[in-house]
Amino acid sequence: MASLAGKTLFITGASRGIGHAIALRAARDGANVVIAAKTASPHPKLPGTIHTAAADVEAAGGRALALPVDIRLEEQVQAAVAQAVAHFGGIDILVNNASAISLTGTLETPMKRFDLMLGVNVRGTFLCSQACIPHLRKAANPHILTLSPPLDLRPEWLAPHVAYTISKYGMSMAVIGMAAELRSAGIAVNGLWPRTIIATAALSVIAGAAVAAARTPEIVADAAYCILTSDSRVRTGGLLIDEDVLREAGVRDFARYSVSPGARLQEDLFVVPRGT
Repeated sequence: MASLAGKTLFITGASRGIGHAIALRAARDGANVVIAAKTASPHPKLPGTIHTAAADVEAAGGRALALPVDIRLEEQVQAAVAQAVAHFGGIDILVNNASAISLTGTLETPMKRFDLMLGVNVRGTFLCSQACIPHLRKAANPHILTLSPPLDLRPEWLAPHVAYTISKYGMSMAVIGMAAELRSAGIAVNGLWPRTIIATAALSVIAGAAVAAARTPEIVADAAYCILTSDSRVRTGGLLIDEDVLREAGVRDFARYSVSPGARLQEDLFVVPRGT
């Protein structure tokens, strides 16, 4: 069976949530994981730091490198990638997980928040990809995986939070474009998005969302694992849904991913049209 043993993953925003879960799933194979995130010291409201995440990775069986990185800043990203390559000898996989969210209308979105979302989501994804590509070209089965949604230009997904949707769709457009651009180099580029809401810190900003209606981050991590262990020359250019990926891999029992087994699950943004 395919494995991530000995592979080096550069994961943005891996101090908590989905990025952290992907890091632990890879660590169980004995992977090397670069924890590239901003939280170097404890946050007053959010759990986890790059250092606690690194300790978790090593406890799970992997090797870790904790690097404080603001992915909006070119010099920090380039330095982090250089450190990762020097420490582990290369980069096999980039996971663009870090993201900023604000589900606000046009008049309620300050330009500082707009700039943050575009900076982290679009610029950060592009910059990290740009910095890692020269090293991915040297890898045996290289992947870029971006946590971004399927593209759906119906007004239902734009009207309620124009700025956020623009930023997430920008990530998805990068997936489609880079997949075509890098196909000849054998570098897979895919997007991944959850079918249901996921119990992470970001859930608190989704109006009306309840933790009982969520799945755990492990479902996204397991789907990511399926993608990242696939042939990079075969599976590329997809904007994939976690549940679909796992069903294709033979998973039929999803109850173990529910925060509250038996509870009615709430679909995530961008998965189904509003009002259906």
